[in-house]
Amino acid sequence: MRKLAALACPFVLLLLFGCDSTGTESSGGTAPPTTTTTTSPPSEPSTPGTVGQVDRAAMNQDAKEAVQAIGAYWRTNFPEAFNQAYRPPRVAGGYTGTDGPPCGGEPSVPFNAYYCQPGDYLAWDEDLMAAGYNQIGDAWVYLIIAHEWGHAIQARLNDDLVSVQAELQADCLAGASLEGAAKQGLITIEPGDPEELAKTLAAVADDYPWTKQSDHGDVQERISAFRTGVTGGIPACTT
Repeated sequence: MRKLAALACPFVLLLLFGCDSTGTESSGGTAPPTTTTTTSPPSEPSTPGTVGQVDRAAMNQDAKEAVQAIGAYWRTNFPEAFNQAYRPPRVAGGYTGTDGPPCGGEPSVPFNAYYCQPGDYLAWDEDLMAAGYNQIGDAWVYLIIAHEWGHAIQARLNDDLVSVQAELQADCLAGASLEGAAKQGLITIEPGDPEELAKTLAAVADDYPWTKQSDHGDVQERISAFRTGVTGGIPACTT
């Protein structure tokens, strides 16, 4: 997934059917995935505290491009969708361990990604990003940032538009923003991205203590929420 000017294949087709390098539909595509507010790294082969060799310069460039694309999408579409002015959240970006910005007086958590409502900012542990980037690919970075941005959007809405299933709604908003960014030419979905997105969902679904089913939903619920955003856009996530 890259911040490029044109699409080889519509995102929704990639998610539902797959797409080869020429932009034609192909069978055997993977289901659309999602991320979590507090996100743990893939369990194999890394464990928390071990990352492996990662091109961090490339990873950080992907994070920068994801922030630019997702930010541009919401800057354009939020006012139209909700008939109110849009104020973007601050992107605190990467930290390591407990060296990140505190949220509500609490220190940052290692191997975590989060939106802090009191400070109105997004942040992520660079080792978390590196673990997923190393094992899965750059779609990991885009999806984590899109999900956490979804929580920032929730914080800007009237209470009646925020679902009690806040994590699934953030997954839906992530799907809407990535699909919308692709349609606007802000990102390009590359061959292999659907598989990376599916692996991301499997890695961060409900196998970790920070992502309990009671809070975040199971894998199939999160797939369904993300797909709802992809196919129905912002309105489908707030009805």
